[in-house]
Amino acid sequence: MKADVVVGLQAGDEAKGKVTYNLLKKGSYTHCMRFNGSGNAGHTIYHKGKKFVTHQIPTGVFFGIKSIIGAGCVVNFHTLEKEIQALEEQGLEVRKHLFVSKRAHVIRDIHLLKDKEGSGIGSTKKGVGPAYSEKYARTGKRAGEYDYPFLIDVYEELHNSDAEVLLEGAQGFNLDIDWGDYPYVTSSPCTVAGAIQNGIPFTAIRAVYGVGKCYETYVGTKKFQPDEEVFEKIAKVGNEFGSTTGRPRQCNWMDLEGLKKAAKLNSVTDLIINKMDVMREVGEWKVYENNSVKDLETEMDFTQYLASHMMQIVQHITFSDSPHRI
Repeated sequence: MKADVVVGLQAGDEAKGKVTYNLLKKGSYTHCMRFNGSGNAGHTIYHKGKKFVTHQIPTGVFFGIKSIIGAGCVVNFHTLEKEIQALEEQGLEVRKHLFVSKRAHVIRDIHLLKDKEGSGIGSTKKGVGPAYSEKYARTGKRAGEYDYPFLIDVYEELHNSDAEVLLEGAQGFNLDIDWGDYPYVTSSPCTVAGAIQNGIPFTAIRAVYGVGKCYETYVGTKKFQPDEEVFEKIAKVGNEFGSTTGRPRQCNWMDLEGLKKAAKLNSVTDLIINKMDVMREVGEWKVYENNSVKDLETEMDFTQYLASHMMQIVQHITFSDSPHRI
């Protein structure tokens, strides 16, 4: 088995779906596996001239390869069925390619009810947090306990085989349950360590694709966006609304020290920085470094400055504009 991993290096919404799609399009992968999260995630995909938004379903279904919702995810089978139907109505063949790990935990009605009570930290109200809570309290239910279709034993499927797996992460490093800005985090591990927990030996990993934007966004209750007009402009030009909640994303400059930390702890080999076209239109290039704002006058200054710091950590950097390609 060989595996590559796609992880977010900020607070989600970095265009991981676009990166995953392009890697699958160019590569020779036999499997694609979502390794964390649930319906609280949202990946935007442009496929054959159409826009798609997936939540639980791995991007591999667009290429007709085995697409697995891994053990690190929690699954709502009711909303999963609706997501399948929506994709099939748009012309995709989903059911024959979609599988769910027998070890993935199930979101049940009780979890949705608990989530409605609210925690005050920006839940998507999808029952995800309560389902993970029961998982770690050892009172949850695994998918394998039910008579669901398309269940799979990941170990039997992938080990002792020539499988090439692309592991698709949700959310991002700054939302990781252990490394994020607690308690303003998600309920699952968003790092490459979370990918390994889905039954992937670390020796199988060839490359880690770390994804970020040339600015940062956050959806939630904490104060993240400074009171400056430029961030309103960034949000407007970048169309910054949550793909799952529809809530406006708060914007801020890239945190360079945070990006370096995320890249190091994820052993990132390939760094992709998205939405360069947004800042090109806004006309400002700035980063946070050591808790102060550094003004970089031009796009070239920005790319060179970022490269001078990040090439000490990663092997390759790609700066990307379009939502359609890398």
